[in-house]
Amino acid sequence: FTLNTFTHILEGYKVADKMKQHGAYASTFSDWWNYKMEVLDAIPYNASIMQKVGVTVAINSDDAEMARHLNHEAAKSIKYGGMSEDDALKMVTLNPAIMLHVDDKVGSIRVGKDADLVLWNENPLSIYSKAEKTMVDGIVYYDREKDIKMRTEIAKERARLMGKMIGEKRMGAP
Repeated sequence: FTLNTFTHILEGYKVADKMKQHGAYASTFSDWWNYKMEVLDAIPYNASIMQKVGVTVAINSDDAEMARHLNHEAAKSIKYGGMSEDDALKMVTLNPAIMLHVDDKVGSIRVGKDADLVLWNENPLSIYSKAEKTMVDGIVYYDREKDIKMRTEIAKERARLMGKMIGEKRMGAP
């Protein structure tokens, strides 16, 4: 039988050559190791080693908060294993789509593909970069510039309402 993807394969570097030969993919964490018995030999170089052997690798997370920062998790493979920025980005874009066999529809920006996009003010692999816009199905769901303006308007409205409530309280209202 054919295995598609080994998930949580934190020690995949040990069998990367066998995975490549079989055609299996690897979905792993960036740098979790030694937190339970079955990952005592996990290393932060894992994703980079598997990728260098020729295995298609993706970075995943079971943690909802960390899943919001998979771009930063992927960047750790640049630090730990000298992976290129393009290959690091693929671990959180195209490679997961390949593993799910939907790369003809999503995973990269190409004419005819569906794309949910985030536009960053700097390199998306940097912890200092900020999302400027987020688009899903062609609709802008987040726009940093509009968000900043909206926060200012909300603060003004809050101050107005608080002032009104304080004034009512002074007049004896509950």
